[in-house]
Amino acid sequence: MPRYFTVGEAERALPEVEAALRDILFHRDEYKKASDEMDANTRRIRMAGGSRVDPGAHLAMRARRDTSAAALKDAADRVEAAGALLKDVDTGLIDFLAHYRGETVCLCWKLGEDSIRFWHGLEEGFRGRKPIDDEFMKNHRGEATH
Repeated sequence: MPRYFTVGEAERALPEVEAALRDILFHRDEYKKASDEMDANTRRIRMAGGSRVDPGAHLAMRARRDTSAAALKDAADRVEAAGALLKDVDTGLIDFLAHYRGETVCLCWKLGEDSIRFWHGLEEGFRGRKPIDDEFMKNHRGEATH
């Protein structure tokens, strides 16, 4: 069941979500490096006809890849546990659901921004971001019903 935030609640969750997002980016890159090394090693083994294969090196690459995959999943689980929605890993885009004037909307944050300053409708996405103003602050809510 989704969690709904006020701007203040989302701001308080942001440090944990940002740390998890940075972990996602790091472990995604580590996973890709290990996978690329494994692929290159597999090509070398095939070209050599399997002779003089060091299985230890290949197993170490696989272990590094698998460790990165597990850490990546753990970091993504931390984002989800915080109640945030990971919208785009490449741009570091995170949404927090909120209620605004009877509609479900997204409080929108992007890696590198110092606070949550934008919101958008569910169907609008990042391009539909609008600044959070006094009117929005007065008329939005999190979990509690009014």
